[in-house]
Amino acid sequence: MKKALHIIGIALVMVCTSAKAQQEKGIIGYNNWLNNWTEFKPNKVEYGEANQILAGMITTNTKLEKRNVYVLQGSVYVTNNAVLTIEPGTVIIGDYETKGTLIITKGAQIIADGLETDPIVFTSNKGLKKAGDWGGLVILGDAPINKFGGVSSVTYDLNPALTIYGGTNAESNSGILRFVRIEFAGKKVKGASTMNALTLAGLGNKTVLENIMVSYSGGDSFAMIGGDLNVSKLVSYHSINDDFKFTQGTQCKIFNSLAVRSSYLTSNKDGSRCMEVASYDKKEETDFTKKQTVVAASNITMLNDSQNISADIQSGLVKEAVYVGNDASLEMKRSVISGFNPAVILSNQIEINDKNLKKIKFEEMYFNMCKGNIFTEYNSNNEDLENWYGNSIFFNVYSQSDNNETFIDVLNPKRPDFRLKIGKITASASSK
Repeated sequence: MKKALHIIGIALVMVCTSAKAQQEKGIIGYNNWLNNWTEFKPNKVEYGEANQILAGMITTNTKLEKRNVYVLQGSVYVTNNAVLTIEPGTVIIGDYETKGTLIITKGAQIIADGLETDPIVFTSNKGLKKAGDWGGLVILGDAPINKFGGVSSVTYDLNPALTIYGGTNAESNSGILRFVRIEFAGKKVKGASTMNALTLAGLGNKTVLENIMVSYSGGDSFAMIGGDLNVSKLVSYHSINDDFKFTQGTQCKIFNSLAVRSSYLTSNKDGSRCMEVASYDKKEETDFTKKQTVVAASNITMLNDSQNISADIQSGLVKEAVYVGNDASLEMKRSVISGFNPAVILSNQIEINDKNLKKIKFEEMYFNMCKGNIFTEYNSNNEDLENWYGNSIFFNVYSQSDNNETFIDVLNPKRPDFRLKIGKITASASSK
């Protein structure tokens, strides 16, 4: 009997190992890690009426409790090295009229450590919620950026004296965001640009950032500006602008994360993508003696959830998934890009040579339902790039399958599963 159990145990390990190997591209996990804490229909959720107001300055250690519902009025600054702690299950509602925004200033911390079964939620107070109802969450740190002087400030009509970020401490700690949802943020600022749902500026690598979902952002979902970051299990759903943006010398490792776009809800204008990797916004403000942006991305899934991707591409509703700017580096591995036009665009300022292409790597990728794979901006001839990235040493594979065939359960309204179907990679490995 013991011998039989031992054999069964070995067989189960082999099955699980095989399943993991076949699912190794895109988001991974033996179980669907999106379950329990995410919400793909946030407009249908009733969070209750606010009974507490957050406004002005928070200058001492403060705790927000689950038993209350808080409304964020105007720009609320956590200053004076204070720590804002938020209990699991707490709801904070951004005020539409006053552009509610929470700013964690440099030196302060936020400890928003939710639970898988009890996430912390930031959402809108509008009856009919939509992208850009309120400001968002801004966290500022003192890790390096590549601007002259080593510091900068966030604009968005906020107080410039209180939104300074950047410094020399790559290991600084701005707190914890874990099992957190941010919904309907990214308000348009009069006379300025659109805010982001979550702005991470100059954060150090001791900051914990994992299991964060941003849905229906009017601006970028995750804007990473400088700093040194390790992030995982980030979810961007139907953002108007970029899902993941990196700039100003960001050093970032991003793992096991998801971006879902829609042909009809997300912007199809130039500059709106799943991932934008740039070293600067303004070249004249950039100190090239400092580190430029370097992103290592692995097990990322980026998809357009349209039911007719080919028709939407033909109609011009779909743009590229990834953009890489000049002087930036991107290493993307074991990731899925499905339903874009094309998959990747490189800045036309990047000279196509061995030196530059060694800084822009795509390995063990799964390209699906894309009208072309990797192009240089404004250039329809991508033969040199196809020859480079199509080399068998990179183990990239290509397919033309719809979402239902590609992913486990994308149509489930409550608990979608965006993991790649078992065996899918094996079946498509020869279709180059």
